[in-house]
This record gives sequence, C-alpha cells and structure tokens, in this order.
Amino acid sequence: MAGVIIPPASLLKLIAEIAEIPLNAGVFKKDCTDLTRRVSLLTHLVEEIKDSNQIDSSSSENDWWSDLVVALQASKRVLSSARDSSDVAAKRISFQFQCVTWKLEKALSNLPYDLYDISDEVKEQVELARMQLRRAMQRYGSLNSNKFSSALSELMERDVKIKAEEEKDESVAETIHLAEEKKQLTKSPSISLAFYLSKDADSERLGKMVTKNTDESSKLTVPVDFLCPVSLELMKDPVIVSTGQTYERAYIQRWIDCGNLTCPKTQQKLQNFTLTPNYVLRSLISRWCTEHNIKQPGNGRCGDMSMIRSLVRSLSNRSLEERRNAVSEIRSLSKRSTDNRIMIAEAGAIPVLVNLLTSEDVATQENAITCLLNLSIYDNNKELIMFAGAVTSIVQVLRAGTMEARENAAATLFSLSLADENKIIIGGSGAIPALVDLLENGTTRGKKDAATALFNLCIYQGNKGRAVRAGIVPALVKMLSETSSQRMMVDEALTILSVLASNLDAKSAMVKANTLPALIGILQTGQGRNRENAAAILLSLCKRDNERLVLIGRLGAVVPLMELSKNGTERGQRKAVSLLELLRKACQ
Repeated sequence: MAGVIIPPASLLKLIAEIAEIPLNAGVFKKDCTDLTRRVSLLTHLVEEIKDSNQIDSSSSENDWWSDLVVALQASKRVLSSARDSSDVAAKRISFQFQCVTWKLEKALSNLPYDLYDISDEVKEQVELARMQLRRAMQRYGSLNSNKFSSALSELMERDVKIKAEEEKDESVAETIHLAEEKKQLTKSPSISLAFYLSKDADSERLGKMVTKNTDESSKLTVPVDFLCPVSLELMKDPVIVSTGQTYERAYIQRWIDCGNLTCPKTQQKLQNFTLTPNYVLRSLISRWCTEHNIKQPGNGRCGDMSMIRSLVRSLSNRSLEERRNAVSEIRSLSKRSTDNRIMIAEAGAIPVLVNLLTSEDVATQENAITCLLNLSIYDNNKELIMFAGAVTSIVQVLRAGTMEARENAAATLFSLSLADENKIIIGGSGAIPALVDLLENGTTRGKKDAATALFNLCIYQGNKGRAVRAGIVPALVKMLSETSSQRMMVDEALTILSVLASNLDAKSAMVKANTLPALIGILQTGQGRNRENAAAILLSLCKRDNERLVLIGRLGAVVPLMELSKNGTERGQRKAVSLLELLRKACQ
C-alpha cells in the first residue's frame, strides 16, 4: 500500500473520529475498547511528525506511514461495523480485528525514528502501544496464512477507498474467509474431523465413529464423555477451553495453532486460549479403565495432586532435612511439565517457596529459587509469584546467594519481567545494580542471565537511567574491548547498548567511556547483527554532534559503512546510509 499518503493533520482528524465512535456493547466490547485506546496513544506521535514536516510521498522511507494510514482507516471501519452480531458477521469481524492489530503493529515496527525529531516520552508511548498490540496478537492467535491475511487486508483497504462497493466487498470478504477456513481445516485429519463433526455430523455418523474406539475383545462401549470431540479417541490429557468444552490437549492445541478462534464443538468464540486441565474427568477415565481392565492412556502427568499437597506441607516442617527433601522433590516436579507447574501453584506452594528464599541453608535456598524459576515458565504463575511479594527476596538472593542461586535469581527476574507491568516493579526493587554486578563478576552463564534480564528491563524507559547509574555502560564497553578469546558477550553488550542509546544519560556515559573506537572496530571486523547494532549506536551518539562525526570519520568509519549500506539488511542499510549522509554534511 505504498503511496497512500495523507498529511498528518488529516490523520489526527481520523484518530479523533475513531475516538468518538460509540463503544460496542456486545461481544466485541473489549476488542473495541482496546483498539480505540491503542489508536489514541498515537496522537502525540502524529503531532510531532506534523511539526517535523518530514512526510514525503516520494520517499520509500515513508512506506510505514502508508501502512499506518491504511491500518487506521481499517480500524475505523471495523469499529463502525462491529455492531453486527450475526454468526457469520461475528466470525468475519473477529478476523478483521486480528488483521487490523497485525497491520498497526507492522506499521509501527517500521517507524524510522531517525527521520523525525521524536521525543523520548513519545517513543515510550509508541513502544507501549506496540507491546499492547503484540499481546493482543498473541491473544487472537496467528493468522491462518500469509496469503489469506494479505487478501483480507487488501480487501479491507479497498473497502475504505471505494465506499460505493461496500456491500459487494463485504460479501467477497466473507466468501474468501469461509473458503480459506475450509482449506485450512482440511490440512490435517484432526482439524477436518472437527469441522465435519461441528457442521455436518448426525447422531448415526457419530455412533459409527465411536464404535471405532470400542474394545473389540470385550465389546465395551467407551462413554461418549470420555472421547475427545475432535479425535473421537479416549482422552489421555483432557483440558477445558474457555467455552467450558473439554478436548484432548494435543488436538485442541493443534486447532488453535492453525489460527482458529472458535470452539470446534459449539462454534463459540474462544475468549482466551488457556487450556485448563480437567482433573475430575481424567480421574473418572482412569477409574473406568481400571474397572474394565483396560490399559490407561499415558497422560504425560508427572505428579499427583495429593502427593504434591503433602510435599507442600513438608516445606513448613520443623525438620531441616524434611524441608530439604520436599523442596528438592518439588524442584524436580516443576521442571517436568506444565501440569505439574499448575498443580504445584494450586497446592499453595508459591508463598512458602518465597519464604524459603531467606533460608540460611544453602541447598534449600538454591532449590527454592530454582522452583520459582521453573514455576514462572507458566504465565499464570508469574502473577502469583509477584502477588506473593517475591521480588524483594529474589533480589536478596541475587546479591548474596551462591553463584548458582544468583544465576537462577537473574533468570527468574527475566522470566517475571516478560509481563510489562512487572518491569516497573522489578526496576524499582534494587534489582538492576545487583544484575550489573553479576554481569561484571559472574560466570559465563551468570553474565548471560544478567544480560538477558537487563535487556528486558531496559525496554522500559524508566529503567534505563537506573541501569546507567548502576554502571552498566562501562561494564558493557569493557566487554566490547576484551581480547578475542574473552569476547563471548559482544552480542549481548551491543544489544543492550542499542536499547540504551535513546537515553541522554546513557549517551553521555558512552562518550565518557570512550565507546566510539570500540564501535568502529566492530563495524570494521564484526559480523551481521553486531555491525548493524554498532551503526545504530553510532548514529544515535553522533546524530547532532559534528565533532563526533568528524572523529568517527577519522577512525575509519566510512569504508565499512559504505559496505554495510550495500550488503547489509534493510535495517543495516538504513542506518549506514543515514550515518554516511551526516558524515558528508559534517565534512562540507
């Protein structure tokens, strides 16, 4: 859609019109509210671009603007049409929300900040909008196919520009959607069977299919409730979806992974993609198999709830040996499966494990922090760990624990910081100085765990200043300057520096730490992504400083930049070209 250029003033008007659309009170209320809020976050961005007077329809750098225009026009249209609650329209509208979310995130991801004088505050708002859009994309699920998403997006764009053909285009969109859905459903036996059962099966066909699962030797009939509605096989790992229906985990996960947003049996929209283990049904299936001398299907379940509850009680035992054994066993269970992580949390283990982080017994503390790390892999447990007030104790382990405990504490903080709201809490807890210390003085694994956590925390603008004050810049520059045999952390160091480069304090610290020669060296001898990051950091440091531009020219930046501008990735070429242009102007 390159070439769809409207002036910023018109785009501001469009955003205002979107904000004034009455909110839908039906099934799409949350979708409408969320989309409107995310679009409103872009107001200040468009205002600053308007002040910069940099939008030029002839420039390929402004393709992102064309994408943004189309995405916002499509947003207005889908918000206006979300009132239609018919079954077919609801499915189409749901998919349109998915497409609009994808297009908005795509447009913002290509925003060339270097072309505009965008303030750090507005950059933070844009990144917040992008994070919310990415989270929404995860909730909606991936698009069924690139071809389908492209076709539907083009159709939506054409609808915006040719209102006279509105009804015709909507009919075509519906036809394409249904045709692609059928095509997608026939790609695997399980999916096509789900489609067959939900739309075409009658009781006679269902009865014949159930017979296939009957034990021929004993002529037993498997209770229908024990069979997965998708596979028609005896369930070994039954899970409940948001509509309340139960399926075999492997088959419903496959259905969701194919981009389907509805329950196969009821055709209701899935409000979320959480799969909750159905322990009651699993127990009934197990009992039925035992009573009829049938080999029970393996369910991948590594723990038993009653046994786990017993272990959790032992965590508070007066005997140190009992506590050690219990936390060691829970550590082992938490490593094996998602089901175990769910059951351990449901048994109330998390608050007790948090208390054990302050244990004076080294083995108990190490196992407790590792348990929390394993449990945090399951997203719902992150909230429980934060609610238990774990961060303060984790930071204490990070400061004073054994090296293994410190490494796992850093990894736990990274895992928890994947939830955006936790970045602020962790950043304000004193974790960043402790992570910087591990980055400087830890083992190779400890340094990598610390670097990963610091990178994720520094995505939040407020944590960048904390990291700079903690001395992260000299530590990272030292990693760039180490001898070749020790340069194991160059990738991580450059990645973190590229995130910090938008912060004024970080820029000053980089200049003070004499970063420029090290960056030029990487530009000359580095590989791939490292050269791109080096160019990006140099561009940020030298953008408005002719003295630094002249200096990097003398240090030999021109030749590798010219090579990068020809042979690098799109991002690398863009950074190199911008920096070369600044160098040319500085030397005039």
